[in-house]
Amino acid sequence: MRNEIIIIVFAIFLANNVKVNAQYTLQDTSYSKIYIGSTLFMLANFIPEDGPDLVQLNLGYRLTPKDVVSLELITWKYAWPLGIPFGVSFDAPEEEFPGYIRELGFNVAYQHYWWKGLYSAIHVMSAWQSFFDTDENKIDNGFQIFNTYRILGYHIKLFSDRFFIEPSIAITHRPYHTKMPDSFKQLDDKWSKFFFGEPGLHVGFNL
Repeated sequence: MRNEIIIIVFAIFLANNVKVNAQYTLQDTSYSKIYIGSTLFMLANFIPEDGPDLVQLNLGYRLTPKDVVSLELITWKYAWPLGIPFGVSFDAPEEEFPGYIRELGFNVAYQHYWWKGLYSAIHVMSAWQSFFDTDENKIDNGFQIFNTYRILGYHIKLFSDRFFIEPSIAITHRPYHTKMPDSFKQLDDKWSKFFFGEPGLHVGFNL
């Protein structure tokens, strides 16, 4: 199902013909230092039964036309170890947790434009975790640091430059997390703390 979520969202993006523009400059009439945004992966919430209950709100500030900092508030849930690579095990039933993890956290992000709309970014998230069993009973609490290294992304302006969309590809990394319940830990320990090829699809509105 998680493969289907990724395919659906990117299909929506690719189905729309958009005008590609370069990064913002101080001479732009549309240049705005502040923006609010989110991620189009929230559309996955409409998938019955397997939706991630994802809510994300981004608040960004352009230090310069090439340098951006942002704060991202996030909550979501997931039922598979985050290090499972794309392939036959990605959403395999035998790799599913005996329940799910609900996270509530915030990202601090830095984004740098290299050329026109091309950019890289790093996001560092502090996430507080709640572990639930298959009967929806909370069984434990936890905490983790979750980093996202956006290797390559592109900023596309839309609707007279009031809106934008940012497809990207990233590596994610969990450098630290507290001990999980044993039934979760046995599955999570099988997989890497890194995930390669994480897609991103941020969207925003310039204030």
